[in-house]
Amino acid sequence: MIRRIHHLAIRVRDFDRMVKFYTEAFGFEIVGEEFKPGDQVDTSAMVTVPRMVMMRAGNCFLEIIQFSASDRSSNESLNAGAYAHFSVEVTEIEKEYERLKALGVVFRHAAPIDFGHVKSVTGRDPEGNGLEIQQSAFEYDCNLDKLLSVAR
Repeated sequence: MIRRIHHLAIRVRDFDRMVKFYTEAFGFEIVGEEFKPGDQVDTSAMVTVPRMVMMRAGNCFLEIIQFSASDRSSNESLNAGAYAHFSVEVTEIEKEYERLKALGVVFRHAAPIDFGHVKSVTGRDPEGNGLEIQQSAFEYDCNLDKLLSVAR
């Protein structure tokens, strides 16, 4: 069952500048640790992510991704200024994977990947838009009041 949209991922050119911008402009804070070169493979684009961080303001999550110049030049869809994917929080991810696959979603992996704190898999809708389904191993506060107080 789909629970909610979890996060939106954006591609940027200047990682530090954009992290600072989203912190100052909207009150986002870094959640967990930043991924650095070689730490993680972005399954939506199948390339190594030079830098990536998850940020949070209230119940809104934003993933900031910076690809290398060589990745951008070899794949036009990786250029900064574009959204990478939106992520939907689900329960029973394996069942949702099969259900969405039957509806035309083309996933990049044969099954969701277990990262420990989250199971996740990315893919494309029938028109090629990026999406991700994920199942978190823990609950987190989704109080809209916190988001509104940060935005003021």
